[in-house]
Amino acid sequence: MSDIAIRPLVDDDAEAFKALRLQAIQDAPTAIWPTHDEESGRTLEETRNRIRTTDHQIVFGAFAGQALIGIAGLRRERLAQVAHKAVLWGVFVDPAHRRSGIAGRLLDAAIEHARAARVLQIQLCVNAENPRAQQLYRNVGFETFGVERRAMRVGDRFFDEEHMALRLDT
Repeated sequence: MSDIAIRPLVDDDAEAFKALRLQAIQDAPTAIWPTHDEESGRTLEETRNRIRTTDHQIVFGAFAGQALIGIAGLRRERLAQVAHKAVLWGVFVDPAHRRSGIAGRLLDAAIEHARAARVLQIQLCVNAENPRAQQLYRNVGFETFGVERRAMRVGDRFFDEEHMALRLDT
Protein backbone atom coordinates (compact mmCIF):
# COMPACT_ATOMS: atom_id res chain seq x y z
CA MET A 1 0.00 0.00 0.00
CA SER A 2 2.85 2.41 0.72
CA ASP A 3 4.10 2.02 -2.84
CA ILE A 4 0.86 3.52 -4.20
CA ALA A 5 1.18 7.22 -4.98
CA ILE A 6 -1.86 9.51 -5.15
CA ARG A 7 -1.47 12.69 -7.17
CA PRO A 8 -3.41 14.99 -9.52
CA LEU A 9 -3.34 13.85 -13.13
CA VAL A 10 -1.50 15.93 -15.73
CA ASP A 11 -1.79 16.14 -19.52
CA ASP A 12 0.74 13.31 -19.96
CA ASP A 13 -1.65 10.98 -18.06
CA ALA A 14 -4.44 11.38 -20.63
CA GLU A 15 -3.85 8.08 -22.46
CA ALA A 16 -3.65 6.11 -19.22
CA PHE A 17 -6.79 7.86 -17.91
CA LYS A 18 -8.70 7.03 -21.08
CA ALA A 19 -7.58 3.40 -20.93
CA LEU A 20 -8.64 3.11 -17.28
CA ARG A 21 -12.02 4.73 -18.02
CA LEU A 22 -12.59 2.20 -20.80
CA GLN A 23 -11.66 -0.58 -18.39
CA ALA A 24 -14.11 0.87 -15.84
CA ILE A 25 -16.92 0.81 -18.40
CA GLN A 26 -16.13 -2.81 -19.26
CA ASP A 27 -16.00 -3.70 -15.54
CA ALA A 28 -19.13 -1.81 -14.46
CA PRO A 29 -21.20 -0.41 -17.34
CA THR A 30 -24.02 0.49 -14.93
CA ALA A 31 -21.74 2.67 -12.81
CA ILE A 32 -20.50 5.05 -15.50
CA TRP A 33 -22.60 7.20 -17.80
CA PRO A 34 -20.71 7.16 -21.09
CA THR A 35 -20.83 3.97 -23.09
CA HIS A 36 -17.64 2.33 -24.28
CA ASP A 37 -18.19 3.82 -27.76
CA GLU A 38 -18.78 7.31 -26.35
CA GLU A 39 -15.69 7.21 -24.14
CA SER A 40 -13.46 5.69 -26.81
CA GLY A 41 -14.66 8.36 -29.27
CA ARG A 42 -13.23 11.19 -27.19
CA THR A 43 -10.10 12.72 -28.63
CA LEU A 44 -6.91 12.85 -26.63
CA GLU A 45 -7.33 16.63 -26.38
CA GLU A 46 -10.85 16.22 -24.97
CA THR A 47 -9.44 13.77 -22.44
CA ARG A 48 -6.64 16.17 -21.50
CA ASN A 49 -9.25 18.88 -20.91
CA ARG A 50 -11.22 16.53 -18.64
CA ILE A 51 -8.23 15.79 -16.43
CA ARG A 52 -6.48 19.16 -16.48
CA THR A 53 -6.43 20.78 -13.04
CA THR A 54 -8.15 24.16 -12.92
CA ASP A 55 -9.75 26.26 -10.19
CA HIS A 56 -12.92 24.23 -10.77
CA GLN A 57 -11.77 20.69 -11.49
CA ILE A 58 -9.18 18.11 -10.56
CA VAL A 59 -8.74 14.41 -11.18
CA PHE A 60 -6.64 12.35 -8.80
CA GLY A 61 -4.85 9.21 -9.87
CA ALA A 62 -3.52 6.28 -7.88
CA PHE A 63 -0.28 4.95 -9.31
CA ALA A 64 1.49 1.65 -8.71
CA GLY A 65 4.87 2.61 -10.09
CA GLN A 66 4.09 4.16 -13.49
CA ALA A 67 0.74 2.35 -13.87
CA LEU A 68 -2.47 4.30 -13.29
CA ILE A 69 -4.69 1.96 -11.24
CA GLY A 70 -7.32 4.28 -9.77
CA ILE A 71 -9.05 7.60 -10.43
CA ALA A 72 -11.42 10.05 -8.77
CA GLY A 73 -12.59 13.38 -10.18
CA LEU A 74 -13.92 16.48 -8.44
CA ARG A 75 -15.51 19.45 -10.17
CA ARG A 76 -17.57 22.44 -9.17
CA GLU A 77 -19.58 25.06 -10.94
CA ARG A 78 -18.14 28.47 -11.69
CA LEU A 79 -21.39 30.22 -10.70
CA ALA A 80 -21.04 32.00 -7.35
CA GLN A 81 -24.31 30.80 -5.84
CA VAL A 82 -23.43 27.11 -6.29
CA ALA A 83 -19.64 27.26 -6.05
CA HIS A 84 -19.86 25.96 -2.47
CA LYS A 85 -20.72 22.52 -3.91
CA ALA A 86 -18.55 20.05 -5.80
CA VAL A 87 -19.37 16.80 -7.56
CA LEU A 88 -17.30 13.68 -7.02
CA TRP A 89 -17.24 11.60 -10.21
CA GLY A 90 -15.55 8.71 -11.96
CA VAL A 91 -14.25 6.87 -8.89
CA PHE A 92 -12.72 3.60 -10.06
CA VAL A 93 -9.96 1.24 -8.94
CA ASP A 94 -8.61 -1.53 -11.14
CA PRO A 95 -10.15 -4.78 -9.82
CA ALA A 96 -6.69 -6.30 -9.27
CA HIS A 97 -5.99 -3.56 -6.69
CA ARG A 98 -9.31 -3.39 -4.87
CA ARG A 99 -9.80 -3.96 -1.15
CA SER A 100 -6.44 -2.41 -0.36
CA GLY A 101 -7.64 1.06 0.67
CA ILE A 102 -6.86 2.80 -2.62
CA ALA A 103 -10.41 4.09 -3.16
CA GLY A 104 -10.39 5.51 0.36
CA ARG A 105 -7.10 7.27 -0.31
CA LEU A 106 -8.48 8.76 -3.53
CA LEU A 107 -11.54 9.99 -1.63
CA ASP A 108 -9.32 11.45 1.10
CA ALA A 109 -7.32 13.36 -1.53
CA ALA A 110 -10.50 14.71 -3.15
CA ILE A 111 -11.98 15.72 0.21
CA GLU A 112 -8.75 17.38 1.32
CA HIS A 113 -8.61 19.30 -1.95
CA ALA A 114 -12.26 20.34 -1.58
CA ARG A 115 -11.63 21.64 1.95
CA ALA A 116 -8.60 23.63 0.75
CA ALA A 117 -10.76 25.10 -2.04
CA ARG A 118 -13.39 26.10 0.55
CA VAL A 119 -15.98 23.70 -0.83
CA LEU A 120 -18.69 23.17 1.76
CA GLN A 121 -20.44 20.15 0.27
CA ILE A 122 -19.48 17.28 -2.01
CA GLN A 123 -22.22 15.46 -3.87
CA LEU A 124 -22.20 12.24 -5.87
CA CYS A 125 -24.45 9.69 -7.54
CA VAL A 126 -23.99 5.96 -7.11
CA ASN A 127 -25.87 3.04 -8.65
CA ALA A 128 -28.48 1.98 -6.10
CA GLU A 129 -27.50 -1.65 -6.74
CA ASN A 130 -23.84 -1.13 -5.78
CA PRO A 131 -23.67 -1.72 -2.01
CA ARG A 132 -19.84 -1.80 -1.90
CA ALA A 133 -19.59 1.69 -3.39
CA GLN A 134 -22.43 2.97 -1.20
CA GLN A 135 -20.63 1.68 1.89
CA LEU A 136 -17.33 3.21 0.77
CA TYR A 137 -19.00 6.62 0.60
CA ARG A 138 -20.85 6.16 3.89
CA ASN A 139 -17.56 5.23 5.57
CA VAL A 140 -16.18 8.71 4.86
CA GLY A 141 -19.39 10.44 5.95
CA PHE A 142 -21.59 10.75 2.85
CA GLU A 143 -25.32 10.62 3.54
CA THR A 144 -28.16 9.82 1.16
CA PHE A 145 -30.47 12.70 0.30
CA GLY A 146 -32.51 11.08 -2.44
CA VAL A 147 -32.90 8.42 -5.07
CA GLU A 148 -33.38 9.17 -8.73
CA ARG A 149 -35.52 6.44 -10.25
CA ARG A 150 -34.55 5.21 -13.70
CA ALA A 151 -31.51 7.50 -13.75
CA MET A 152 -29.60 5.32 -16.19
CA ARG A 153 -30.65 2.97 -18.95
CA VAL A 154 -28.29 0.21 -20.04
CA GLY A 155 -29.80 -1.78 -22.84
CA ASP A 156 -33.42 -2.35 -21.91
CA ARG A 157 -32.87 -2.12 -18.16
CA PHE A 158 -33.18 0.97 -15.97
CA PHE A 159 -31.06 1.62 -12.89
CA ASP A 160 -31.77 3.94 -9.98
CA GLU A 161 -29.07 6.21 -8.59
CA GLU A 162 -28.64 7.15 -4.98
CA HIS A 163 -27.71 10.80 -4.45
CA MET A 164 -25.33 11.37 -1.56
CA ALA A 165 -23.69 14.40 0.02
CA LEU A 166 -20.87 15.07 2.43
CA ARG A 167 -21.01 18.34 4.34
CA LEU A 168 -17.57 19.75 5.05
CA ASP A 169 -18.70 22.65 7.23
CA THR A 170 -20.05 20.61 10.17
